[in-house]
Amino acid sequence: MKKSIIIPALSFCTIIASAQSPDALYRTHCASCHGARFQGGNAESLVDGHWQFGASQTDIEKNIRDGIEHLGMPAYAATLRDAEISALTRYLLESENTAIRQREKIPETLETLDYRIKVEIAAEGLEVPWDIAFLNENYALVTERPGRLRIIENGRLLPNAVNGTPTVLAEGQGGLLAVAFDPDYLQENNRWIYLANSHGLEPEEGKRAGAMTRIVRGRIVDNQWTDEQVVFEAPHETYRTTRHHYGTRIVFDREKNLYFSIGDRGTDPHAQDLSRPNGKIHRIRRDGSIPEDNPFYNQDSAMPSIFAYGVRNPQGLAIHPETDQLWEAEHGPMGGDEINLIRPAKNYGWPVITYGINYNGTSITDIVRKEGMEQPVWYWRPSTALCAIDFYSGDLFPRWKNKLLAGALKFEDVRLLDIEGDRVMHEEIILKGAGRVRDVACGPDGAIYIILNDPGTILRLTPES
Repeated sequence: MKKSIIIPALSFCTIIASAQSPDALYRTHCASCHGARFQGGNAESLVDGHWQFGASQTDIEKNIRDGIEHLGMPAYAATLRDAEISALTRYLLESENTAIRQREKIPETLETLDYRIKVEIAAEGLEVPWDIAFLNENYALVTERPGRLRIIENGRLLPNAVNGTPTVLAEGQGGLLAVAFDPDYLQENNRWIYLANSHGLEPEEGKRAGAMTRIVRGRIVDNQWTDEQVVFEAPHETYRTTRHHYGTRIVFDREKNLYFSIGDRGTDPHAQDLSRPNGKIHRIRRDGSIPEDNPFYNQDSAMPSIFAYGVRNPQGLAIHPETDQLWEAEHGPMGGDEINLIRPAKNYGWPVITYGINYNGTSITDIVRKEGMEQPVWYWRPSTALCAIDFYSGDLFPRWKNKLLAGALKFEDVRLLDIEGDRVMHEEIILKGAGRVRDVACGPDGAIYIILNDPGTILRLTPES
């Protein structure tokens, strides 16, 4: 896992007036992106030993001063003085070298309002695990963002990744992302598995390669990925050279339509542009064809796969097990993480309306409501760095039936949302401080599975007997 630095802007006057130490500057102005303990959040960890654009004092100073635009990090040459950039860089390197970040031990039990919970490690030693999909109680697939597809069989993580999976552009927030089994996987001549990944084009001379989220399907035979078919690939002229805000999750409704999400790719206005794939929720058939009742199917200049639009970085999708409604988790900027009920043709407002602000503290917009744009069902200020969601549909926790599990990266927690209709009635934190939560899932055995990015571990939660 490699990283870049994202440091929110700090005004010159504030620095002069406060004369803050590097530690205070970090805590006040950087922790919102990189975590209070340098563990990562909206941006990567700063204490994992990997620096994507150079690990020397000079390299890091240059990255802070000049920015890394394609990863969403602005330049700070006009905001921070050279002496402050140098002091902050030394502080980051010293923090890494002395390993000041101390992670809390993964708890063996949890106390919630309804249950005392047993916590087990289902798998560990993974590298940036991103998504988990279950075929049954004995077989599951897990993606690792650098590009590997792993198998968990009979409760054991197999040592070898599946061979021949799609090549991914594993830069920034990109890589191998979502995985899902076909709803008819067990039927004869099916066996389809769907993957979402960041797909990169061949770069032109002197230019950065464009990239976009792509959906493929294939089969696994003797640990080999075979029969690959592309079911969604955006027009190449719409690809972006940025390396963040890919989305993405895959879910199926009762009619077995496939929904997937693509983030705005760091180009905010595209979320409102129906001719662009980014900043949208898409709906297609499993073979890649477009349902004729999609809301923009017959609209000129609109992509027919678009189901809803105006989203920033939709890192979670879930289908309600009773109503079949589509719900989305919106990873906002600073503030503005949202839970949305997704309806066809609706505009969810980004970036015209938002409850968040830019990472550098500047305003995105003063508008939080506008006619023709949907309000979130629930939102967080400050941002938790919301990621995956899933409705609990098992039998082990009957009091949690149909409640929504929501994982967070920066806040390192799992929350349980009690939803009635289109309203959140109650919120409870059921896990805190075990690591950055990338995915939450209700398994076919009724257990709750939680993917942690740091450490690369999968937890299994069951009621204590």
